[in-house]
Amino acid sequence: MSAADPRRPAGPDAGRVPPGQPRGRTGDEPRTARSPLTLRLLLALFGLVVCGVLGALWLTAARPPGGTRGPGLVLVLLAVVALADVAVVAARLRRRRRG
Repeated sequence: MSAADPRRPAGPDAGRVPPGQPRGRTGDEPRTARSPLTLRLLLALFGLVVCGVLGALWLTAARPPGGTRGPGLVLVLLAVVALADVAVVAARLRRRRRG
């Protein structure tokens, strides 16, 4: 069993947010903290390119008989997931820039 966190108040007011403090802040992070969306976008683009290229190469090289298409299909599926992630992150970045 772990000891109670000394920074958190105990008692009936333990879950309440002090007046003037936003609900999402714990008080530990800087006021200008932001989500690393740009890094997530770069990683998603990297995954999209790598998985797309490797998946296409695998599928063109693995022609039956004797070739298996499973890994190529998995790579193409991962590229599709990365494409969806790029779309979500781009929308969030646009929304953040608008205000």
